[in-house]
Amino acid sequence: MTRSPMTSALPDSEPIISIRGLRKTYHVGDVDVHALRGVDLDVRAGEFLCVVGPSGSGKSTLFHILGGLTHPTSGSVRIAGRDLFGLSDAERTELRKTTVGFVFQKYNLLPTLTARENIEIARDIARKSGPLDSQFVEVLRLLGIEGRLHHKPRALSGGEQQRVAIARAIVNQPAILLADEPTGNLDTENSNAVLALLRDLNQRYAQTILMITHDPEAAGYGDRVVHMRDGHIE
Repeated sequence: MTRSPMTSALPDSEPIISIRGLRKTYHVGDVDVHALRGVDLDVRAGEFLCVVGPSGSGKSTLFHILGGLTHPTSGSVRIAGRDLFGLSDAERTELRKTTVGFVFQKYNLLPTLTARENIEIARDIARKSGPLDSQFVEVLRLLGIEGRLHHKPRALSGGEQQRVAIARAIVNQPAILLADEPTGNLDTENSNAVLALLRDLNQRYAQTILMITHDPEAAGYGDRVVHMRDGHIE
């Protein structure tokens, strides 16, 4: 199996994520809350980067901005060579569909659909059709859910639900996987299993991963760790 489908075609010298002077201020009544205070950060293609910080440090705000889900107050974000907030809403949506996969703490699986249907809905949204390719079938085996695809979320353990969520996030072979506290709802055993799977995806397929976590032990699975506090990268 090749490693190329989940990598970027960017030149080696250009980071797949580039952030400059990123600021985000929320207005809460008469109070300004400065969630991000001038963040600069580069992520290389194929890197597993962990962003660690306590609650209120700005890491979740950073996650939502990188995903194009929240606009910054100022600063720039380039994703796979494109100015994220220089795009139209439609172009930004298309970039999310094709280039970025999301894994959340709460799984966000649709309860009325089977595991397979939850995965395939991501393909439908991206307007892809046809059978799953051989690489993704191998990924399903790696995730250990190939025998659980006909079960609905209520019949799956928390660890299995998160594995389905990971499969859904990468079914379209995005260049970047953004994971926000992916083990926050899991016990230690399942947390370690999910983190090991993310690490395996990164090493086998050069999948670029940016993971938000408050847990220094979870961050140990990454190639590099950056620490956030009070809206800054320390």
